[in-house]
Amino acid sequence: MPTTDVPPTSRGRATRARVVAAATELIVRRGVAATSLDDVRAVASVSKSQLYHYFADKDDLVRAVVAATIDGLLGGQPQLADLSSWRAISAWFDSLVAIQVERHAIGGCPIGGLVGELADRDDEARVMLAGGYERWEAPLARGLETMRTRGRLRRDANPARLATATLAALQGGLVLTQARRDPEQLQIALDAALAHLRSFRP
Repeated sequence: MPTTDVPPTSRGRATRARVVAAATELIVRRGVAATSLDDVRAVASVSKSQLYHYFADKDDLVRAVVAATIDGLLGGQPQLADLSSWRAISAWFDSLVAIQVERHAIGGCPIGGLVGELADRDDEARVMLAGGYERWEAPLARGLETMRTRGRLRRDANPARLATATLAALQGGLVLTQARRDPEQLQIALDAALAHLRSFRP
C-alpha cells in the first residue's frame, strides 16, 4: 500500500485526491514511465512541498494510483454485490460489454494496463494489482459457492477455479477489444465463459 497516511483534514484529503486523480489521468494517457512528478504537480496545481507532503516519491504516488484504480473499477460494477444466479451473472457480463460499447472499445482494463507497466519493476505494486484481481474474482466465487449450495451448480464444481477462469476470459476479451476496437471481442469471450460455467449445472 502507499506509505503515506490519509490526511486527517477534509482539505488535505481533497488535495491528496486531486493529486491522485491528476496522476491517474496522466498515467492513463501517457503511461507510468512518461509521467513525471512535475507533470502531476502542474495538472493538480500543487507545489512540490505539497506533493511530497502526501507522497514520499513517485513510486508511492503510483501505488496510490493503483489503489484508486482498483477501487474505482470495482466500485463501478454494482452487479458484483450479488452474483448468485445465472441471471445475475449474465447481467454482469452484459454490463461489462455495455461499458466497452460506451467507451468505443478504448482503454482496455485499467488493472491490466497497470500490470503491464508495473508488475516486473515494482513488486509492491504487483502485489496490490494481484490483490485487485482477487477482489474482482471474489464476488463471483462467492456467488458460485451459493449456487452450488442451492443445487444450481454441481457438487464437484470448484467456484474459485471457475472464477479465475472467468476473469481470464474477461481479461483476454478486454485485450482483444482494445486492440481491435471491437466490443464484440469481449462479448465472444464472455459468451464462452458463461457456457463454461453452465457446463457445471446439475
